[in-house]
Amino acid sequence: MAEFKQISIEDLSFNPFTMINKEWMLVTAGSERACNTMTASWGSLGELWGRYVSTIYIRPTRYTLEFLNREKYYSLCVLDEKYRAALNYCGSHSGRDGDKIKAAGLTPVFGGAAPYFQEAKAVFLCRKLYRQDFDPACFLEKSLDAENYPKKDYHKMFIGSIEKVLVKK
Repeated sequence: MAEFKQISIEDLSFNPFTMINKEWMLVTAGSERACNTMTASWGSLGELWGRYVSTIYIRPTRYTLEFLNREKYYSLCVLDEKYRAALNYCGSHSGRDGDKIKAAGLTPVFGGAAPYFQEAKAVFLCRKLYRQDFDPACFLEKSLDAENYPKKDYHKMFIGSIEKVLVKK
């Protein structure tokens, strides 16, 4: 089993744009009894309300949303490129149809605020602070609505306080 160590968020050195958009991440919520994960390539890390935060966006059709709505915490896991097939699988299959975590070959780790994966190279454990539904009336650039939401399946936005950062030893 991979061992992790907690580090200060200020000790991280990475490009958040490539981490989220190119490497992707797994958004996971739940408990040992039941959890679900999904691949995400939209999100952000930053500072808000005097806290370090993550912002994630989940479409209403995603099974993971049920877990995010129910739980107080979620994790963001960044994996090495060798796990690209697992990331692709978790982004294209629903946990409603079976155990996609097992099918993707991932090993969940429990015992923290939210499940995360043994295969991760970095883990952000986040406590939910805020949730808001995207409102089509708020688009200032109207083409973004048409380009990204032809089915009108507007994202739910979550802002979470980054409570702990873990990296592989």
